[in-house]
Amino acid sequence: MRIEKCYFCSGPVYPGHGMMFVRNDCKVFRFCKSKCHKNFKKKRNPRKTRWTKAFRKAAGKELTVDNSLEFEQRRNIPVKYNRTLWNKTVEAMKKVESIKQKRQARFIMNRLKKGKELEKAEAINEVKKNIHLIKAPHAGQAKKLEEKMVQKLAEDVEMDD
Repeated sequence: MRIEKCYFCSGPVYPGHGMMFVRNDCKVFRFCKSKCHKNFKKKRNPRKTRWTKAFRKAAGKELTVDNSLEFEQRRNIPVKYNRTLWNKTVEAMKKVESIKQKRQARFIMNRLKKGKELEKAEAINEVKKNIHLIKAPHAGQAKKLEEKMVQKLAEDVEMDD
């Protein structure tokens, strides 16, 4: 049994689930849910539909070029069952999946880091523009008043002399 991929959204299609459409030229299209099938019949482009994996990859929101993604490719070469080979394959699949998860997490953090830097720069510019709203208008005048008072007292003392 094999887990197929949905033609429209690239989601998993488990055995006995979803729909299969076979075109006149014998091309097989598998869909995970009716939403994908309806969008396919409406001739919508998966790269322009925001909720699909194709859109996320085309927009740069998901990892597209990575060696760990090559392990998901379909292989049609029959191999004779061997228990040790099967165990090694399952272990390798677990390792590849963990590596892929780490790389995807790193990719997402790097993507978010750029947005945080832009947000910070934008906030700094906004503070610079509207500094008059943050500073109280009489914030620096207390010292000025004190200096004026000292000067007047000094002048009064000089006049008295």
